[in-house]
Amino acid sequence: MNITSLTQYKEQYEAHKDDTAWLETCKEYEWFNFPTKALEGNFNDANVTWFNDGKLNITVNALDRHAKNTPNKIAIIWEPNNPEDKEIKITYKELLERVCKFANVLKDQGVKKGDPVCFYMSMIPELLVGALACARIGAIHSIVFGGFSAKALAGRIEDSSVKFVITNDEGPRGDKKIPLKEICDQAISMCSCVEKVLVVRRTFANLDYNEKHIIINDLLEKASSTFEPVVMNSEDPLFILYTSGSTGKPKGLLHTTAGFMVWSNQTFKNVFQAKDNDIFWCSADIGWITGHSYMTYGPLISGATQVMFEGIPTFPDPGRFWNIIDKYKVTHFYTAPTAIRALQACEDRFYKEADLNSLKVLGSVGEPINIEAWNWYHENIGKNKCPIVDTWWQTETGGIMISNLAGVTKAIACHATNPLPGVFPILVDADGNEIKDKKASGNLCISKPWPGMARTIYGDHQRYIDTYLSTYAGNYFTGDGAKRDENGNYRITGRVDDVINVSGHRIGTAEVEDAINKHELIIESAVVGMPHEIKGQGIMAYAISKGSHADIMSQINSHLVEQLGPIAKLDKLVITTGLPKTRSGKIMRRILRKLAAGDKDNLGDISTLVNPQVVEELINKL
Repeated sequence: MNITSLTQYKEQYEAHKDDTAWLETCKEYEWFNFPTKALEGNFNDANVTWFNDGKLNITVNALDRHAKNTPNKIAIIWEPNNPEDKEIKITYKELLERVCKFANVLKDQGVKKGDPVCFYMSMIPELLVGALACARIGAIHSIVFGGFSAKALAGRIEDSSVKFVITNDEGPRGDKKIPLKEICDQAISMCSCVEKVLVVRRTFANLDYNEKHIIINDLLEKASSTFEPVVMNSEDPLFILYTSGSTGKPKGLLHTTAGFMVWSNQTFKNVFQAKDNDIFWCSADIGWITGHSYMTYGPLISGATQVMFEGIPTFPDPGRFWNIIDKYKVTHFYTAPTAIRALQACEDRFYKEADLNSLKVLGSVGEPINIEAWNWYHENIGKNKCPIVDTWWQTETGGIMISNLAGVTKAIACHATNPLPGVFPILVDADGNEIKDKKASGNLCISKPWPGMARTIYGDHQRYIDTYLSTYAGNYFTGDGAKRDENGNYRITGRVDDVINVSGHRIGTAEVEDAINKHELIIESAVVGMPHEIKGQGIMAYAISKGSHADIMSQINSHLVEQLGPIAKLDKLVITTGLPKTRSGKIMRRILRKLAAGDKDNLGDISTLVNPQVVEELINKL
């Protein structure tokens, strides 16, 4: 499907109400066996498949066909952390060769079709190449963000019984070096399943290695540059990606091959409207779903040229993003509101000294964008000429679900606007009834399966059903609230469940509480989100402690970094003698959320609390 006008959008949206329209879309891809089936199953039976009789390998579509037709076209421009270091440009022909070399190394080490392979790496080309090599073999890649702690990594390794872990020695990040191998070694000491650790030497630091470690730099150089793609069924697993949930245990969302291929590519193509000579840059880390869909797969399947950045937006100064855009003449820039707000707070000279005239399209991802950030982004970075695609989607959805299409459909500040073809959103009230009014607000659900959706939670399908398909029967519950205007435009208002969106990264309150409660000074805690001018949402904890301790906040944060990683650090801690609980022992989080938001006057009925006096104590402490 190729949408270049509002008329085509409307036609395609209508057409894809019939599931078989996706079979026409499938003709854009190369298959070993072309599918004759589109959607089978539904949300009620919790067993959805797409293109189930098709056979393919996703890397043929991302690599082989471009290596054949446009071998010298640049696929990846890798920009290192230090701007004084040399960038690396990789053509499609070279990228295919690198992927085949990596696949041969993995095969030689014993990796085979269906094996989960965990990556714990920084943003170096070998991470992207390694993930594609897994897809070439038919192994399942599970990429864990390099900011997670050893314990968090260990939990993800154990959950999917990983035998093979791939890391690099250190990850340069700003003026620091993240000790990835050291953290990885700590994680593996807690696991019983890992057999081999493959290490890419990035900094060539003098580190300790043992019999489990296999340094693969030389192996990659010497390996054969050909590797026949393994034939995959459409519903064979492609990757597992962990995301936080409302319980303490992260969820391993499993995405399958053909549906994810079609969805990530179609959404990339139609939302961003990138042309052959454009330069696309998604600033996300591959450890998050955005880096899967809109770096590792979607753009490559389209044959695009894209930037991959190792560093951070403020190193060596807050002009780094803008300098990279000018350096490579980036046309399409896709980043998170957190990054936008952080750079907005810096001196104007950093963006004013940049040209930025190459830009055609800007994108926002990961969380709802506020109006101040939207206006700053539009006026100062886009020079009032670049449409902003305000994309709403999730790890679970596999790709963009609701968004304006750049230059094709209308952009409205802070609105995701309209659903993409194949996406059928509804709003429901607290009782589960669909709200039929055109103008309404409620809980956002999707009423029909789409190709890119995660099929299950790895090893726990019942949890998948309970989390997504049971709250509102017959619908997928997103966990987000939304408003809809009279023209059908959606505006996402944020999470309505116990998940906090910190800098565009979701973390479950239960996961943070579980970690806090393990600290020797804490008796009990409750965690909620709080407004944060840079992160969007920060993490606030109310805790009952054992006595008074002057540095308890720093102690708790050090503990959280060890347990979960820096993303879980508290922005505010309130020590209290009690938590507001009902007579059944349930914490009334509604009160804690309102207090965290600064609303002390509209707490509602607290008569059902067993300890209403604690509310006054909390108010006095805030």
